[in-house]
Amino acid sequence: MRRVLASLLATLCLVATMAAGPVTKGSSSKEVTPKPYQVGRASWYGKQFHGRSTASGEPYDMFQFTAAHRQLPLGTWVRVTNLRNGRSITVRVNDRGPYVGNRIIDLSYGAAQMLDLRARGTEKVRIDIVNGEQVAAAMAGR
Repeated sequence: MRRVLASLLATLCLVATMAAGPVTKGSSSKEVTPKPYQVGRASWYGKQFHGRSTASGEPYDMFQFTAAHRQLPLGTWVRVTNLRNGRSITVRVNDRGPYVGNRIIDLSYGAAQMLDLRARGTEKVRIDIVNGEQVAAAMAGR
């Protein structure tokens, strides 16, 4: 009986310490939000490029969650958040662009549809770089 109680108590202590958030100096109620990589206008591209080669050499698939960016290395995973509605999606940079105006990223048709950006054409977004290992782990859990 004592073993069971000791085991239960140890488990409860472990769970309690895991659930406790990190203690930050200063304010304890504010959540720390990392600085975005970039904030600006996003657009999308679709049917006219479907099947053509991207800068990475792979064929463009308008239904995949990919993007074109001017500077980020090809293969980089980024989380794009639509600042109008708060929706976000993780995409892989596999192309170069955008080449129009002051836009910072061109999303595939599929990604734009998920962000509810397709109808408007362009939208203000936030870009955060995501660790590729986190993306792989999340996809494996599906």
